[in-house]
Amino acid sequence: MDRAEFQDLPTEQVGQLVRAAGPKVCVFPINGTRRWFLLTHPSQRGEGLASAYLDATAKRHVEIYRLLFDHGLDTLLTPVFGPDLVERGEPYVQTAADGLARLATHPDFLDFYDTYDVRVRFYGDHRRFLGPTPYAYLSDLFDGVTARTLAHGRHRLFFGLFAHDATEALAEIAIRWYQEQGCPPDKRQIVEAYYGEYVGPVDLFIGFDMLSAFDMPLVATGTEDLYFTVSPSLYLTQRQLRDILYDHLYARRGEPDYSDMSAREWDLMGDFYQANMERTLGVGMERGGVWYPLPQARLPPGFA
Repeated sequence: MDRAEFQDLPTEQVGQLVRAAGPKVCVFPINGTRRWFLLTHPSQRGEGLASAYLDATAKRHVEIYRLLFDHGLDTLLTPVFGPDLVERGEPYVQTAADGLARLATHPDFLDFYDTYDVRVRFYGDHRRFLGPTPYAYLSDLFDGVTARTLAHGRHRLFFGLFAHDATEALAEIAIRWYQEQGCPPDKRQIVEAYYGEYVGPVDLFIGFDMLSAFDMPLVATGTEDLYFTVSPSLYLTQRQLRDILYDHLYARRGEPDYSDMSAREWDLMGDFYQANMERTLGVGMERGGVWYPLPQARLPPGFA
């Protein structure tokens, strides 16, 4: 099947193909939300627009989750907050806290969890970081929606908060397990304790902005396929997702047999590398305080 055929398939069939390749764990941190909101709602670029921002981004979050689940990605890890965001100041943190509360209480999210049969969990050191703050109540809200969706079984959605460094959390898990069981835990038991249930190795990571993969402790193995959107995460389209899935299912699965490659293929390989010498994925430029990736790869004549 070529890429064009894959793009034209009914969504249900794409989902079947993805699931047939085995259960998929996708990490999709949704970043660039303020840029997305201010660009798609230009009349609201003033101050005091937290409510409009939260309404718009929450709606789009749910649409994105539906898109991913419909296409066969049944387990999503989505990092949503970390200590770096605290540095943006109290007004931002207050807005973020209101948004995090919505994940656990807003009817739009709760209806989505029920309709799509989504089991929701929260991972990371949110209790440690939020406990001494006015936002400690969030952890109780997270526990509430986790209990509410515990019987849901078709899809899984893990929200990550303060999951940047799991060292202390993992040490506590190991100590507690040894005290209770009299033996050290194995990896599966540690994963279950950290995430609330077992999560397999990550299959694909879809990021945005500067190329970095993060907030997937214990389940990142170095074999996950990494993708980075050029536009903010909430701009993700069906066509773009299908490009990613096609690449993941088909383009990256081949293993070259150099002994069987034709002279033509060797020539094309050489032409490609010669055309792209001194080019590096991840190099960008700064403009107006924003980092933009620079285009890199060039296809030589006859390559496509």
